[in-house]
Amino acid sequence: QVQLVESGGGSVQAGGSLRLSCAASETIFGIMGWYRQAPGKQRELVATITRSGTTNYADSVKGRFTVYRDNAKNTVDLQMNSLKPEDTAVYYCHTQLLYKYDYWGRGTQVTVSS
Repeated sequence: QVQLVESGGGSVQAGGSLRLSCAASETIFGIMGWYRQAPGKQRELVATITRSGTTNYADSVKGRFTVYRDNAKNTVDLQMNSLKPEDTAVYYCHTQLLYKYDYWGRGTQVTVSS
């Protein structure tokens, strides 16, 4: 069972930045990424990155967020700049193994105040 542990969440004012980190308990060959869920809303994709570095971003975060992956350390980070109040959510780390097994972290809260 793969364990994913997020860190780096917190509170920041609009326009500020945060960097989230996710550490996996073992080597990950599949895709990794970040999702978020705001109160009363469905969980949505934020950004994903393959082991080779191919990225995908939600339209709402393009140009503001950047996802990074360190395969040697089994980590995936999300640099969030120009944060907006609508970015407030619980952010979850995710990975998919063997194209069929999904693993989720417990989530880290990000709160952006105006």
